[in-house]
Amino acid sequence: MNEQEKFKTGKVSIITPVFNGAAYLPQMLDSVLAQTYRQIEMILVDDGSTDETVRIAERYRSRFAARGYDYRLIQASHQNASAAINHGLPYVQGEFLIWPDSDDVLAPESVEKRVAFLQEHLQYHCVRSLAYYFDGKTEALVKKGERQGDLSNEALFWDVLEGKTYVCCGCYMVRSQCFFDIYQEQRIPEYDVGQNFQMLLPLLYDHKCPTIREELYGVCVRKDSHSRQILSEAEEKKRYDGFERLVDEIAAICKIEDKPSQKRIMRWKLGRRYDLSIKYGRKKQAGKLLWEMCKMGGFGTINIIKKLLWLLIGH
Repeated sequence: MNEQEKFKTGKVSIITPVFNGAAYLPQMLDSVLAQTYRQIEMILVDDGSTDETVRIAERYRSRFAARGYDYRLIQASHQNASAAINHGLPYVQGEFLIWPDSDDVLAPESVEKRVAFLQEHLQYHCVRSLAYYFDGKTEALVKKGERQGDLSNEALFWDVLEGKTYVCCGCYMVRSQCFFDIYQEQRIPEYDVGQNFQMLLPLLYDHKCPTIREELYGVCVRKDSHSRQILSEAEEKKRYDGFERLVDEIAAICKIEDKPSQKRIMRWKLGRRYDLSIKYGRKKQAGKLLWEMCKMGGFGTINIIKKLLWLLIGH
């Protein structure tokens, strides 16, 4: 099937995984219905919810039909967000793809402005907007949850990986053809940790991503969200290990084989392990990790030495 047959020009596919989202899913679906853009398909994947999520989602069928938007509800057994997205990817028909979280919201012109940018700038295969953050209970604006970084930078692979800029999923829009050129089997790697690295990093490795400097996406900040759950040391280490395995798989997808890049990924791993060791008072282990980073040399070595001296002196 060629590109013209597969993806409908101008159409935007929205894939959203949801698990036990009865309390907040309506605000996200309402924000999709409020879009100023006319060509949208909503692909909602229920990840085995045990609350009223499916019943609420079913109620939206008629509202999406009245708006002229396609609407698909897929029910799957409970796994994780990346597995849920994989259930939706084969149904993507739009020229453009976004994947907002089920508790977040799209500003009314969010889709229209990002589509307009990509239609006017054919040299780009993805674009992102800024985000605002709001309290899930009071809806009051709260402090931004991620670094913005250098907004003039369009080469975002390392900035996203190293946490120098935001990975906020609903801010990004990609060309579907470009995305599926990477994932030709219409599946991203499935891990219990996240889905945004899988969706974004392989594309960002080869393609520039400019920033529309408008807050077109609202991030709901909830104390009971999965990312804010209090974990034990063992659980947190398991989560960190999962991210390392995920990044190794992404590096293989991107065919990252040059030594400087491989070393940079290793430094990312060691830095995360160091942070975890410090958090749980494992100073001896933290010192060993810093020493490993020192031996690697390169950018940031002076700061690493300062941290090592801080540990040795005990201040």
